[in-house]
Amino acid sequence: MKIALIMDPGTRNMVFNKKYLDRLAKSGEVVTNEGGTAFESVENTVKGADVIVTSWGNEHIDERYLALCPDLKLLVHAAGSVKPVVSDPLFEKGVRVTSCAGVLSMGVSETALGFTIAASKNFFALNDNIHHGGWAEGKENIRELYDLTVGVVGGGWAGRHYIELLKAFQVEILLYDPFISEEGALAMGAKKATLEELLKNSDIVSIHAPQIPETYHMFNKETLSLMKKDAVLINTARGTIIDESALYDHMKAGNLKYACLDVTDPEPPAVDNPLRTLKNCIMTPHLAGLANNGLKKIGQHVCEEVESFITDGKLATEVTKEMLSRMA
Repeated sequence: MKIALIMDPGTRNMVFNKKYLDRLAKSGEVVTNEGGTAFESVENTVKGADVIVTSWGNEHIDERYLALCPDLKLLVHAAGSVKPVVSDPLFEKGVRVTSCAGVLSMGVSETALGFTIAASKNFFALNDNIHHGGWAEGKENIRELYDLTVGVVGGGWAGRHYIELLKAFQVEILLYDPFISEEGALAMGAKKATLEELLKNSDIVSIHAPQIPETYHMFNKETLSLMKKDAVLINTARGTIIDESALYDHMKAGNLKYACLDVTDPEPPAVDNPLRTLKNCIMTPHLAGLANNGLKKIGQHVCEEVESFITDGKLATEVTKEMLSRMA
C-alpha cells in the first residue's frame, strides 16, 4: 500500500506531527512531496499510489494523476471542502473520497457554543462595563442556557455537532435544513422547523449552512425582521449568508442582543464596515475552525480513515459525487 502525501511541506507540518506520520506509516509506504503542489511537482510522488492525501493548495486530481496511479483506491483530503481536489474522472474511476471537514467542523461548533454561552451570560457588555469603571450594570440581562429555544440553521457536520453539544443544556432545539426529514432531525435531538418558525421562536440562532447559491443573503431585511428583538445571532459558517448592510440597519435600530460573527463578506471586513462600530456586534477573524495545535486532529483523522478503509472498507466522513451540490 503506497500512501502519497502531496500537500506542500509547510501544510504537511501544520496538520501532521511525527506521531501521526509514524502511525500512518504502519498502514503502508508513506511518500511525501518536498516541493510545490502543481502536477509537475508531485507526479513522481503519486506514481503507483493506492492512497493520495491532499490538503489546502492542491489542485484537481484528474486524468493526469489517474494515469500515474491506475490502482488508486482512496483520496483523503486533509482539509475542509473536497471541491478543489475532486473531479468527474476520479469519481468515474470509483475512487472513494473522504475529507476532514467533519473534524474541522468540531472547532466551528465548539466556537459557536462559546459564543452561545458568552452572549447569553452577557459577557461582552459586562466586560466593557468593568473596563470603563463599572461593575454589574447589565447583569439583569444574563440568561442561562435553560428553558431557551436555540435555532440551528444547517444540519451538516458542524450543525450536528453543535446540537450534540447543546444536549448538555436544557434547551429546545429547532433545526432548519431542507435536506433533513422530521425523523432525521429527531434522531439528532432537534425538532424540524421552517426557517420562519425557527426565526420567530428562537432566542439564539446559530448558522451552520453551506455557502451555496440558495443560502446567499439568507439573512436579509425580511428574515432578520422575524427574529426576537433580544435574540442572539451567531455566524460561524460563511459571511455571504448574511446581508451585512441589512444586519447593520437592523441592529442600529435596536434589534438583537448580539450578533457574533466569525465570518464576514469580504474577509477581512472593510475598515469602514459600519458593523465595526456596534459594540454588540462581536467579530472574530475566522478562527472557528481548528487552529494551531488543534490542526493536528486532521492528521489523526487521516490515520483513522486510512486504517478503517484497509480494515473493513468503512469511512466515517465519506463524500460522494451526489453530495457535492449541497455541500460547501
